Amino acid sequence: MSAEATNPANPAPATPGAHRRKSRPRIDLRRLGRAALLGPATRDRLRDAIGHVVEAHRAHHPDADLEPLRRAYLLAESSHRGQMRKSGEPYITHPLAVTLILAELGAETTTLTASLLHDTVEDTDVTLDQVREEFGEEVRYLVDGVTKLEKVDYGAAAEPETFRKMLVATGNDVRVMSIKLADRLHNMRTLGVMRPEKQARIAKVTRDVLIPLAERLGVQALKTELEDLVFAILHPEEYEHTRELIVENAAHGDDPLAETADQVRAVLREAGIQAEVLIRPRHFVSVHRVSRKRGRLRGADFGRILVLVNEDADCYGVLGELHTCMTPVVSEFKDFIAVPKFNLYQSLHTAVAREDGEVAEVLIRTHQMHKVAEAGVIALGNPYAPGADDPADGERADPTRPGWLSRLLDWQEAAPDTDTFWSTLREDLAQDREITVFRPDGGALGLPEGASCVDAAYAQYGEDAHACIGARVNGRLATLSTVLKDGDTVQLLMGQDPASEPSREWLEHAHTPAARIAIQRWLAAHPAPAEPSGDMRERGAAHPGTEGSPDGAAELGPDARPPALPARPTTDPFGARAADVVVDLPGASVRLAGCCTPVPPDEVTGFAVRGGVVTVHRVECAGVARMKSAGRAEIGVRWGETTECRVTLVAESFGRPHLLADLTEAIALEGVAIVSATVEPPSQQRVRHTYTLQLPDAAHLPALMRAMRDVPGVYDVSRAQHPAAAH
Repeated sequence: MSAEATNPANPAPATPGAHRRKSRPRIDLRRLGRAALLGPATRDRLRDAIGHVVEAHRAHHPDADLEPLRRAYLLAESSHRGQMRKSGEPYITHPLAVTLILAELGAETTTLTASLLHDTVEDTDVTLDQVREEFGEEVRYLVDGVTKLEKVDYGAAAEPETFRKMLVATGNDVRVMSIKLADRLHNMRTLGVMRPEKQARIAKVTRDVLIPLAERLGVQALKTELEDLVFAILHPEEYEHTRELIVENAAHGDDPLAETADQVRAVLREAGIQAEVLIRPRHFVSVHRVSRKRGRLRGADFGRILVLVNEDADCYGVLGELHTCMTPVVSEFKDFIAVPKFNLYQSLHTAVAREDGEVAEVLIRTHQMHKVAEAGVIALGNPYAPGADDPADGERADPTRPGWLSRLLDWQEAAPDTDTFWSTLREDLAQDREITVFRPDGGALGLPEGASCVDAAYAQYGEDAHACIGARVNGRLATLSTVLKDGDTVQLLMGQDPASEPSREWLEHAHTPAARIAIQRWLAAHPAPAEPSGDMRERGAAHPGTEGSPDGAAELGPDARPPALPARPTTDPFGARAADVVVDLPGASVRLAGCCTPVPPDEVTGFAVRGGVVTVHRVECAGVARMKSAGRAEIGVRWGETTECRVTLVAESFGRPHLLADLTEAIALEGVAIVSATVEPPSQQRVRHTYTLQLPDAAHLPALMRAMRDVPGVYDVSRAQHPAAAH
């Protein structure tokens, strides 16, 4: 069954996107094929074969030189003559259809010329040298790029290398990928002549590879129709249900969006704002997504209102009038004009509530924004400066290349191997939502939802982010693992040490390919030293000032390091105070475990160790789980009436003069006594302080930790943990 026959948006056969684009009738490919077969005797009738392309091209480029298109058509028609598609149509109908798609999107003449010729070098006797002689280096370059993509095997085993080749071609000239996307769209439209299993294979590659790339190139017109065609092939039952919903809604006659559109026109006319107000039906996949999100659909859910104006300022004028004269749904407002999406998309999104309770979504943009929203990079025209046709140094600069594409090319060059590149790229392409974070200088970074400060660092600085030592998020010091939210302001703090290195733990917080590949590349070049034995990790010394083992009493292993400070004896005055901790074991003395430093009102448990001592742990302490798994019996313990306590805190900070003095002063101002303090040697300008403190009241602990965090340079304060538990 053909793609056309299986994709009706109404009782008459049509492609899934046909109900969305009614401004230009679908080209009659069979008629064009017959015209092409007539041969040289009827070449004065070129308009019959290429007239639709010329008409569409003139609509966007009225002053374009059409002679290259006419010559390219003659070469393509003569070279493909006698070749047939699997559908039985003359082969020339395919490059004509691909070129028409691009012409309708506003592609410039060079792209259309290359599109007409895109299969000639692959499938006929035409050579690249001949293309250069007749059409110039730029057209030759584009045809060569598309030809190389045509030779790529799309089988599952070849996918990583497929992506590499596609991205190299795309990065050198985005017009190569534009032609490839249009080529795939026409092939998907006529996929019905293939066996079902081949249809499914091609549809899956389209879904996983080409649709995400179309999204990132901003070519929404191609992306949405590709989505619908893939939807019909891979999910025929859900597609048919969605088609029935669309047909049923159209049969009702009364469209609530039409009434709302009239109200919008009246509001803007009264305000003196010149605008075009259109109803934009949702495509099939969009309707399906909305139905899954909202359940039963109402009339206003099947489309959105599109308002087109002339100037950026008019967009905000329209927004103000709609929010003043109608009932806005404030939660639906998004400003993609001030902060464009990563794929060049700009628009204001809002929604207004109708009196019947339905909500109408409204998109507000200029005519130029709309052109870019539909066609993405295709709408940018020729991205090369005059004279780039034959650059002497062989370098090609593309000032319009989207930032994500530049990053993608950097990843494929930096990835240590194809599999690493493939896995990270698939993760990136699977990201559906993006956040925008701002830099103090007013710039912005587009990151995937869930990204951390680590991701922001590598997005801004590339591999120089190895020297990042911290961040401020919305003015407050934050760890690099902090997950960012849409609209956050991030200031990245960079060290000056040229030998700075990333932490292996950063990988746990890196979500973008840029960050993961850069960190993995550094780690691969700098293997970590062998880890200590399990006995040492389990029983070795803790942080200075803490016990040497999880239960606070077991002897050190033979190859363990001695602790930085001697362990407190069992008769430690604080640990033996029965008034502080009540233990359900007569005659036992008590010790607070150094691995988790419990204080009231922590939930605690106890374990008996040598010498009639019971060590008290916080119940969430990692040592508790280990001892329970080893069969050690728990002993009931609880806090007594005395609130005085001792606790060990770890302060993480950036190195600076007088930091220790400032921290000590902050602690003293809280009325807390310092029992012991250690400072580890600085690492990458980061310093770790460990304090054992005597608090007159355990309830004062949160205030103390806040006071320490407020000291300039300190980015985290936490309760001490045993190394085995923490790492």
